Amino acid sequence: MLHILKLDVAGIPQSWINAEEATKHYAEGSIAWTLGKPVAVMRGGVSRLSGKQSIIELHSIIATKGSSRINLFEVIPSITKAKLYKRDQGLCAYCAGTINECEAEAEHITPSSKGGGYSWMNLVISCRSCNQKKGNRSPENAGMSLIYAPYIPSLYEDMILKGRNILADQMEFLAANLPKNSRLLQNNIATNMLSESISEESAI
Repeated sequence: MLHILKLDVAGIPQSWINAEEATKHYAEGSIAWTLGKPVAVMRGGVSRLSGKQSIIELHSIIATKGSSRINLFEVIPSITKAKLYKRDQGLCAYCAGTINECEAEAEHITPSSKGGGYSWMNLVISCRSCNQKKGNRSPENAGMSLIYAPYIPSLYEDMILKGRNILADQMEFLAANLPKNSRLLQNNIATNMLSESISEESAI
């Protein structure tokens, strides 16, 4: 499925939207500017006056008019297991083993029974064996050290973490705005995803 990256007028990501939602913005005249190549052509009805069919070209990145609903500096992205898995690169936080996504477990560093919340800073990906071994204990009490630290993704990182079939120009825009200390950059995740996106587009 085609996904369009929706920004506000300042270039701050708002959401991933589908072609139908993007077409509505074009039809309403709420597009402020666009980036990237046209990725789809939507054809509408035929004008009685001109006899011509309405055609809308959808770009991969659109910015809409109006005030932003998201504050870049205050937003804390929502957590899903899929995004957590991508953030932690599919590696168990305790044994460093590579885990299949369907077998990965969202592990509370501080157990929920001891006040640990379901938050970015208290969750890591774990294999079932390590999760069971640690049990209802802190890493210190279980004698199990974390091999990486949890962190809260930025809004641009979050867009990459939750994106599906991200196009090359979309990835390039997001990667250019990642924090300099982003783990996605340090581990070349964004770069690899960009290369994959370019390769997929070249094959089309």
